[in-house]
Amino acid sequence: MTPADLSRCVVSAVRRAVEDGELGGAVPARVVVERTRPGGVGEYATPVAFQIAKGAGVRPAEVAAVLARRLGAVAGIERVEVTGAGFLNFSLGSVSAARLVRNVRPVAVMEVPDPPSGELRERLVRAAVARIEAAQGVRPGPAVSVAPVARRDGDVLARYGTDAVAWAVLTTPARETPEFCDALLVQGEGNELHRVRYAHARARALVRNAEQLGFRPEPGDVDAPALLRVLADHPLVLEAAAYHRAPERLARHLVELADALLDFQYRVLPKGDEKPSAAHRARLALAEAAGTVLAGGLALLGIDAPTRL
Repeated sequence: MTPADLSRCVVSAVRRAVEDGELGGAVPARVVVERTRPGGVGEYATPVAFQIAKGAGVRPAEVAAVLARRLGAVAGIERVEVTGAGFLNFSLGSVSAARLVRNVRPVAVMEVPDPPSGELRERLVRAAVARIEAAQGVRPGPAVSVAPVARRDGDVLARYGTDAVAWAVLTTPARETPEFCDALLVQGEGNELHRVRYAHARARALVRNAEQLGFRPEPGDVDAPALLRVLADHPLVLEAAAYHRAPERLARHLVELADALLDFQYRVLPKGDEKPSAAHRARLALAEAAGTVLAGGLALLGIDAPTRL
């Protein structure tokens, strides 16, 4: 079971519990499931019981107990635990790399017209949130309130360029003020935007190099736990970014994915006289999938993803 499957399973469990009369209230269209924070229980958690309890007039712990009992019998969920006042925590069985790779699809990015007015940061955040919501099929919410940029829009854009400004703005939570510095212009490891774009370009380069060696990507088993974990979490990150209307969640995830891919890239192509094998094809498929996710994530933020750097 993938983390995205888990989110759908929770919705299904709520629906069945309501239909069977165990729970009252409305069935949510979506349930936010997120990676458990360090020190937490299990791998993933959701506060859905609090959402259901509010409409059902019961304690969240009672809702959580009903859902835990139902979800504990689902194949692919190894353990369900209730913590605190009603948080559901999950540990999942292993997911094959081939399945994760096959589930990756290019993101359909909606064209968002520039808001007719507003300060630079407000326009960038509103557009990014609208794209993320559209990609997740979420109804647009009210405008996000953000702290303004302290410098004049034109000065900032002229100094750093549109993409760097967008990155600085969209990686900053709404209540904080974005910082602009010359590190945004450095094409090196210290620049997070550069790392994300470079990782995407490397993924595309690996595919081109493999074609020259006579082989193409083919999903299969790959021993790359760090990269697989981040890739598996991507659908949940998009759901959370849409639910919380927080593009910085997506931006942080792209950095994590880029770093995992850059560490993995050296294992993809054959070395020396080594012949391309099924393992190389599977690694290439994983790298290509990660590159696709990076390109889609940048597009949702309104940032260009060059194929060559």
